Amino acid sequence: MAGRTIHLTKFDMDRLLELIEGVRSSPKFNKVNLDLLEKELYSGILVDPTDVPRDVITMNSTISVTDTESGEKTTYTLVFPSEANISENKLSILAPLGMALIGYRKGDIIEWPVPSGVRKLKVDEIIYQPEAAGNYSL
Repeated sequence: MAGRTIHLTKFDMDRLLELIEGVRSSPKFNKVNLDLLEKELYSGILVDPTDVPRDVITMNSTISVTDTESGEKTTYTLVFPSEANISENKLSILAPLGMALIGYRKGDIIEWPVPSGVRKLKVDEIIYQPEAAGNYSL
C-alpha cells in the first residue's frame, strides 16, 4: 500500500467517499481501515471513466489474485457492501481485502493489514472491468 499510487474514476471516488461517510459512525466497521481507505482514495489519480487503463481494478471489476505466501489463487469481484457475498467471491469494498484492491493494477503486489496480520497479494489478471467493457455506470 505505502508508496503506491492508485488510479480511480471520479464516479467511483464520489460513491466511495459517500459510502465511507455513511458508515463511519457504525461500530460494524473498523475506523482505522476506513481512514486508510479514505487516505488511499485522496492520494489516488482521478481519471475519466473512458480513460481508465484496462489493467486497473475499479468497482465491479472481477480479478484474479495470488496470495504471495501461500500461492493460493482466488478470483474476486469487488462490489459495494449491499452486493457482497463471499460464497460467490463478491468482495465488499469495505472488507479489509476489498479496500486493498481498489485502484491497483495487474502485476501489482498489494500489502494490506487484515485481522491476522499483513496480507500480500499479487494481481494476476483483470478478468472484467466495467469501464473497459463500455459500462460507465456500474
